[in-house]
Amino acid sequence: MAKLKPLYDKIVVKRQEEQEQRTASGIIIPDTAKEKPQIGEVVAVGEGKRLNNGEIAPLRVKVGDKVVFNKYAGTEVELDGEKYLIMSEDEVLAILE
Repeated sequence: MAKLKPLYDKIVVKRQEEQEQRTASGIIIPDTAKEKPQIGEVVAVGEGKRLNNGEIAPLRVKVGDKVVFNKYAGTEVELDGEKYLIMSEDEVLAILE
């Protein structure tokens, strides 16, 4: 993860892997018919949000946090065959404990 360092209030999230889903009758639901998970793990964080007075406020999320984000949050990037989301900390809805 050393190759991707987010700036300011941006964070890098790896989506939680989807489990194969089957209906009660045993039909497998293809990936294209499912919505992407809205839970992921924070793998990198920026240094903080720049305030109007020039100071930098630290972020609330930290590496390793499991977070919930909205469906259309962030920008998806691929690095070394892995997909990540780069989003603003404001797009995080909750931290899972």
